[in-house]
Amino acid sequence: MDFPFYLPIGPFRLHSHFIFEALAYFVGYRIYLKQRKRAGDHLSARDRMWIVAAAICGAAIGSKVLYWLGDPALTLRKWNDLFYLMAGKTIVGGLIGGLIAVEITKRRLGILRRTGDLFAIPLCVGIAIGRIGCFLSGLSDDTYGIATALPWGIDFGDGIRRHPVQLYEIVFLVLLATCLSRLSKRPHREGDLFKGFMVGYFGFRLAIDFLKPGVVLAGLTAIQWACVIMLLYYFRDLPYLFARRETVPQ
Repeated sequence: MDFPFYLPIGPFRLHSHFIFEALAYFVGYRIYLKQRKRAGDHLSARDRMWIVAAAICGAAIGSKVLYWLGDPALTLRKWNDLFYLMAGKTIVGGLIGGLIAVEITKRRLGILRRTGDLFAIPLCVGIAIGRIGCFLSGLSDDTYGIATALPWGIDFGDGIRRHPVQLYEIVFLVLLATCLSRLSKRPHREGDLFKGFMVGYFGFRLAIDFLKPGVVLAGLTAIQWACVIMLLYYFRDLPYLFARRETVPQ
């Protein structure tokens, strides 16, 4: 297979990253709507609209900011390069930015309920689909791994066999979605599904990003430091999230 891979659709050849990113949003949103219909929506249409809008805007900003922090020296050199500033983004930054924006919006609206559970499994599925596009994009996507001698290493076109970290992430997200689906059928507190997703994903990214190239500060990349901060944020919830239980404490 040649990288990047283009999908032939009629007379056109479309970049795989664009196709799978669009598919990720579509499928994730459809799963969200299905789960919302099944669980019932306890928020007004106005409040739900504000929360979704905040999540989208916050994710867009957060994904850019953390990408820029990933290589501060490069960002300073290209501060006036609009293509560079707008091209890159990170999922970790998007999740953090979305969380902050939603919490601020909920506080302004006076909403005390946890609202993230409906997003947990859609996020798993959406990110997994998007990572297919990242994998097929090869080196141009900047999500590839470091060199490896393992038999499943993949040459993305530069003659170096690398860890297919995108595929590792897809497998992890399928397992995480399965665990969250099982948790949803057991007694749990409101918000546990979303917290479980965030803890699982940030923990995975903290570990897997050791297999990715990047600018390191005090042993970790900017994305890994962001993961550490978020895991500390959720630290007090860890004992409950991973405990076996038959009832929800009142």
